[in-house]
Amino acid sequence: LTTEQVADLVSPSVVVITTEQVVYSQWSWYGQSQVESGAGSGVIISSDGYILTCDHVVSGASNITVTIGDKDYTATVVGEDSTSDIAVIKLRNASGLTPVEIGDSDNLTIGEWVMSIGSPFGLDNTVTAGIVSALSRNLPSDQYVPFIQTDVAVNPGNSGGPLFNMQGEVVGINSQIFSTSGGFMGLSFAIPNDLAMQIKDQ
Repeated sequence: LTTEQVADLVSPSVVVITTEQVVYSQWSWYGQSQVESGAGSGVIISSDGYILTCDHVVSGASNITVTIGDKDYTATVVGEDSTSDIAVIKLRNASGLTPVEIGDSDNLTIGEWVMSIGSPFGLDNTVTAGIVSALSRNLPSDQYVPFIQTDVAVNPGNSGGPLFNMQGEVVGINSQIFSTSGGFMGLSFAIPNDLAMQIKDQ
């Protein structure tokens, strides 16, 4: 498929996740609390509202809102695994959603074209593309996950969003970037789909 066809095919399966977390400060008057907001992305894996995302996107959140198109849903965490950075959340009162096609990350090859859709800096449904730079990449901070390394542009807000092959199948979940500036520097890391699906099933 062309990049245009892939984007058109998979966009209905990608969601925007916004979170609120109550944070208490021991240094403020009377241990005041404040609400911190966060954002990320996710992908629909069932028509009744199960969503796959990164654990760090939803961990500790007191409220989770998922936006699909122009509709907002409330979501709850079904399960999370901090070691692999995978979480599953469930939308309330959702039906008729468009689940993603599941690919096989074991079939990826270095140099293969891949695409990402997410919400960097709150810009919904941003499509970026690049190639697979390396496979089974272990990072110093995380010896557990054999990351897919790509040069697909990923920025804050892309976390938890899907990495697609050119058949429109999800092959990874964008987890982190290497950066000295906080922005994209050409080194993006996705959790392989095969591992993400194992964790999801557990």
